[in-house]
This record gives sequence, structure tokens and C-alpha cells, in this order.
Amino acid sequence: MPSDIQPDPAALLSGLQDVARRYERVLTAFSGGVDSTLVAAVARQVLGRDNAPAVIGDSPSLPRAELAEAKQLAEDLGLQLVVIAPNEQNDPGYQANAGDRCYYCKTHLYDQLHAYANEHGYATIFNGTNADDLGDHRPGLVAADEAQVVSPLVEAGLDKQGVRVLAQHLGLPNWDKPAAACLASRIPYGTEVTLERLSQVEQAEAALRELGFVGLRVRHHEQVARIELPSDQMQQMLDPGVRLEVTHVIKAAGFLYVALDLEGFRSGSGNVALTVSGAKA
Repeated sequence: MPSDIQPDPAALLSGLQDVARRYERVLTAFSGGVDSTLVAAVARQVLGRDNAPAVIGDSPSLPRAELAEAKQLAEDLGLQLVVIAPNEQNDPGYQANAGDRCYYCKTHLYDQLHAYANEHGYATIFNGTNADDLGDHRPGLVAADEAQVVSPLVEAGLDKQGVRVLAQHLGLPNWDKPAAACLASRIPYGTEVTLERLSQVEQAEAALRELGFVGLRVRHHEQVARIELPSDQMQQMLDPGVRLEVTHVIKAAGFLYVALDLEGFRSGSGNVALTVSGAKA
């Protein structure tokens, strides 16, 4: 939908509810982001709490702060929350961190979701994919197709703008939450995903948030931490006192060098490497 036309939230809600009504008992793959929160909230509204639990995959690639926020969000919204362990970290395909890393991650997640669904009598799995996601490099969508996961937002024709409009209309507390990605996305393709690297990134990003920065990424380049910041926060970073504090906390996370990316934050910047290498992006 054009960005200059404000969609009608009532029409958006009706369309999403109609999709949910096609099913009886569903699990929603839940991350705490606005997309999956909207799906889980509407599924609960239409099908009832016991017929529409939210399920979050807890692994080393999920920051502890994000897990805590997701649990609190589910409680605030009256969602039944189930925590599962996808165990993708033990898969050599995931560890290798090629351009299809997300495929292995989502495959493990959906395998565990199906196991839980079969055990507890749920016939369908929802995810939070929206219409705008379909044009990006997302190997996880292949895993979703293979696992026969349903994308209610896509079926209802909701793109990112529509999701945020409807989420705000419903009073979801995270309606304007910036997009997030797993910690593994901070590690360049071709560099092995290890617990140590994930921990370094998590510690560094948490420390920067404590200093007041938001919407950031710390990209892991072995000894170098490359910080991506929204452009309106760069001046704050360059303040001499703040710069020294940033250097201190980043080095405390295990890096030797600290770099500020002058292009600023951009979602999916790691995919540039796929384009440069000639891989499909």
C-alpha cells in the first residue's frame, strides 16, 4: 500500500481476523517483535487463549533482554507463552554461517514447533512474515514453506506500514518497536557462529544501550567491533567523553578495536556481502 495513504485499521483488523477464523487451534511463532505480536494477539482474540498460544524459541542467538521483554509482553497481553529450545546452535550448517544460515535456524524452530503441536493437538503454525518481507533475502521463508507454516499477515495483505497502523490501533505496546534481528546476524557470512562471538555482541550492544543509544547494531569482525548507529545519534557518539566510555565498554566485551560505520544503521547490511560475492541476494 502507498506510504502516503493511511490504511483503515478497522478494515485491516477485519481482514486479519478473517484469516485467523479459518483455523481452530494454532501456534504462533513469537519473537516479541510487532509482526508476530500482532498475529498472536489477533489469533488469541479470535480463537481464544487456549487455542492460540505464542511460542518463542530460546537460544544463544536471542539476547536475554529480548527474551525478558517478550515474556513480559505476553503476560501483559494475556497470551499463553510456551518457551522451546530449537538447538540450532548444534547444527554444522547453522554454525558455518553461509548465506543460508537462517534456513537452518528456522528449520530447527519449525521442527520443534511441529513436535509441540503434534503432542498438544495444534494443527497449524502461524508466523509473523508480512508482505514486505517477501522481496528480501530471507532463507527462513524457504524453511517456512517446507514446514507448511501459515503467514496470516501475508494472506491478509498487510505490509510493514499496515502492521504498525493496526498494532497501534489495537494498543499493542510494541507497535513502534524498531525491527530486531538475532545476534547471529551481526556475524559476517563465512565466519563461524560461536557462543563466544554471540556473547561478545550481546554484551557490547547491551552496554551501548545502557549509555543511551538505541536502534543500533554491533557487527563482529573478529578483533574489530563495527558500530552501526542511526544518523541522528552519531554526534552523541563523537562527544569526547562518550567516545571514551564507548571504547571502554566495547573493549570490555572482548574486542581490540572499535569502529563507527559512517553509513550508519541499515537493516540487513550483512547481505551486501552476498551481492559482492555474486551469491543470490
